[in-house]
Amino acid sequence: AVSRLEAGGLMYEMSDRLGSDERLAAGHRAAHEDYLAERARIGAKAGTGPVPEIEGISAGGMPVRVKCLHVLAGHALAAGRGVNPLGDETLDAIAQWWTPQACHCDPAWRDA
Repeated sequence: AVSRLEAGGLMYEMSDRLGSDERLAAGHRAAHEDYLAERARIGAKAGTGPVPEIEGISAGGMPVRVKCLHVLAGHALAAGRGVNPLGDETLDAIAQWWTPQACHCDPAWRDA
């Protein structure tokens, strides 16, 4: 379901909105910071410590663009509603086909 949104160009629409909606852009930056903090927390708990190669880099294009809706949706699922606004929007956009409780997707690769 998320791939269908990506194929339809939703990533570009969201990226454009980041340039014109400061509140959304601030939420996207905050999601980036949350992602980094959570990764650091997990690394500390696991004993792996910092990974310099990815320091300051989150995922999905955060904090300045939208590159991968799968990452934003996954972050929204892991962090909960209200942390990643575009991840929440992605989950809302696929709710007709997929929710955390049920998947209603009819895969394109399935033979009729």
